[in-house]
Amino acid sequence: MPLTDPIADMLTRIRNAVAADHDTVDIPASRIKGEIARVLKDEGYIQKYEITDAGTPGALLKITLRYGPRRKPIISGLRRASKPGRRLYVGWQDIPRVQGGLGVAILTTSRGLITDRQARAEKIGGEVLALVW
Repeated sequence: MPLTDPIADMLTRIRNAVAADHDTVDIPASRIKGEIARVLKDEGYIQKYEITDAGTPGALLKITLRYGPRRKPIISGLRRASKPGRRLYVGWQDIPRVQGGLGVAILTTSRGLITDRQARAEKIGGEVLALVW
């Protein structure tokens, strides 16, 4: 059975890998998942990511997770905001602040995938895909 929400599947795989104390997690690749991984890397939540066999049906997105001192995970929470059954679109004034500004909201906008801080700075709204803290 095909997945109805591949982004939620990606976030769940990352959440499970962090809970199981894994160093890496493999996810079926897509362009949007690669962009989410890029934002997570730019914000310092993951060490690195790479797409293996790009452009083929069996392409994988390999994410290397980050841990702090004493293997405390950098990602403490990961939640899907907009779902296939209930999309969440916001204007730039209504973009949610995650953990009082300590976390990050990932938005898809007319300018691609960006963080909540970038969207507020550029004064553009969009669909809130995920919240990370």
